[in-house]
Amino acid sequence: MKDQDPRTPTSEPDASDPAVSTADAVPGATASLPVRAILVAVGTLSLGVGLIGIVVPVLPTTPFLLLAAACYARASDRLYSWLIGQPSLGPIITEWRRSRSLPPGVKARALIVIALSFGASIILVDDLPVRAILLAAALAVGVFVYRIPTRS
Repeated sequence: MKDQDPRTPTSEPDASDPAVSTADAVPGATASLPVRAILVAVGTLSLGVGLIGIVVPVLPTTPFLLLAAACYARASDRLYSWLIGQPSLGPIITEWRRSRSLPPGVKARALIVIALSFGASIILVDDLPVRAILLAAALAVGVFVYRIPTRS
């Protein structure tokens, strides 16, 4: 078998090449079986926490969904395809991987949900220090979401 010249391009894209986007890379289960099992477990746990974060105001959703997608992409083509195929989660993950931005309207809906959920929590809590912490958390999360670019 002949050694390939290192200067000759291969058929596989080089992930370290800045011209090759990670969003364009095809997910593949390339890790060993124990590593894949750990990645599936971490991805599933992240997905669960992310789904809980949809209804719990202080718990972020998107970072956990992105972590789940990254784990599934490295561990299981089937799970990654399933996650990306979900109508409510897939487009957000795909858009984030492609352009590091949110689809139109997602930011506005996220800010409304943040305001409503934190507002309700602040009203329902009687303890002043807890209210202050909730307000600070709401402002921090709101500023973070507001600063995420929106695709035009």
